[in-house]
Amino acid sequence: MSAKPKVYVTRLIPEVGLQMVREVCDVRLWEEELPPPKDVILREVVDCDGVLCLLTDPIDAEMVAAGKNLRVISQMAVGVDNVDLKAATARGIPVGHTPGVLTEATADMAFALLMTAARRIPEGIDKVRAGEWRTWEPMGLLGADVWGATLGIVGLGRIGTAVARRARGFAMRILYHDPERKPDLETELGVEYASLDDLLAQSDFVSLHCLLIPETHHLIDEQALRRMKPTAILVNAARGPVVDTDALVQALREGWIARAALDVTDPEPLPAVHPLATLSNCIVVPHIASATVTARNRMATMAAENLLAGLHGERLPYCVNPNVYEGSRHAL
Repeated sequence: MSAKPKVYVTRLIPEVGLQMVREVCDVRLWEEELPPPKDVILREVVDCDGVLCLLTDPIDAEMVAAGKNLRVISQMAVGVDNVDLKAATARGIPVGHTPGVLTEATADMAFALLMTAARRIPEGIDKVRAGEWRTWEPMGLLGADVWGATLGIVGLGRIGTAVARRARGFAMRILYHDPERKPDLETELGVEYASLDDLLAQSDFVSLHCLLIPETHHLIDEQALRRMKPTAILVNAARGPVVDTDALVQALREGWIARAALDVTDPEPLPAVHPLATLSNCIVVPHIASATVTARNRMATMAAENLLAGLHGERLPYCVNPNVYEGSRHAL
């Protein structure tokens, strides 16, 4: 009887996925709340056949080289900017991710953040809890209309498109900016393509849904924030480094824009003493856009499916670097 493949799982994941892995693998599991330190990952992967990781784990070239027996890297997330794809591909290691499954949950969160910021809900909650609600005020906590406003979506992929569908229910004018024009979606959803400059200048709400790649790092910088309306609200449910944090702090303090609502930050996690966590015109939640039972269970299942396929020598159903199956050992 052959030995079970050895697998390192870097965090507790929903049981539906973990059980799939345990049934056929010798599993070593990091059970602490915080991610494992890099030196722990390096030590654990030395004799592992596979790794099931999260976006908080540094799966860099050093880690890939340390895993002499690695046959598959499976990430329980859509983005893989924490994984060195060049290093993995050079060794012929397929990398899996979990696309599509968190689209609706993330779009729900983005629109929830948009409305929460527009109507200043956290400020209202704080006022009640502080015992400061003494009467109905005709000028108290005036917010922004969502109905009929202009929404600018940066990145019209799965999630950006799902946000646009929600915005249609609020009769919003929808602008989008993306590396590729989407004529089918322009017809179907009535969205309008715009340059980034025009989108920023015209939008009442700007919602970010682009990938984090070198071209989008600090895409929303000081110049971009200064182009926005002073009444505008910025929503980020993409990746923290898409926004220049220092510039955003200055924009919120000096009134270049009205408010921001963030599911992701840079740095992440955000210290409680950071200005973004203390400004009354900024909402920060702890990267919970995909935090629904349905979405996380499906993510865990997909991650397990990728891992097991790689261990069995089969093509990963959700592979980021499919050229490993084409005999290529060149960088992506």
